[in-house]
Amino acid sequence: MGLVEGVGAARAAGAVADRDSRVAEVTSRERRPVRCGAGTDENVPVADREVPPPTPPPTRNRTGDGDTGSMKLSRPVSWFLLAFGVWSWIIWVTFVKNLVKDSSGLAFDHGHPTAYFWVHLLLAVVSFVLGTVIGGIGLRGLRALRRMS
Repeated sequence: MGLVEGVGAARAAGAVADRDSRVAEVTSRERRPVRCGAGTDENVPVADREVPPPTPPPTRNRTGDGDTGSMKLSRPVSWFLLAFGVWSWIIWVTFVKNLVKDSSGLAFDHGHPTAYFWVHLLLAVVSFVLGTVIGGIGLRGLRALRRMS
């Protein structure tokens, strides 16, 4: 007896009923051809029609007309931001004064600034800038609220 493949082999062995073999034949006739070769479409079924272009992802903007208007801060948030800016200046100006007057040897070694001095001076400058920007946002928020009322 020769070698029998697929459904025929299973039917010959008695493992597949006649109904199952008919379903397998119909299914195998409806298969689409497969392209094989180099490229990105390797082993991709050939479509009978054009594939529609992908739809763009949904946007998070629920208003529909775009949210490009100016942001509005509440009065408490504006006061908090302004207070943070002022607090930052008070704290870091005091810190820099104490850093310059340091006599413990951390900031200055024989009259020359140490790495400790430069790192903490950099921290102070960055905090001045951030405090100024944050306080400015709070001030602008308070001015805008005053104009609205």
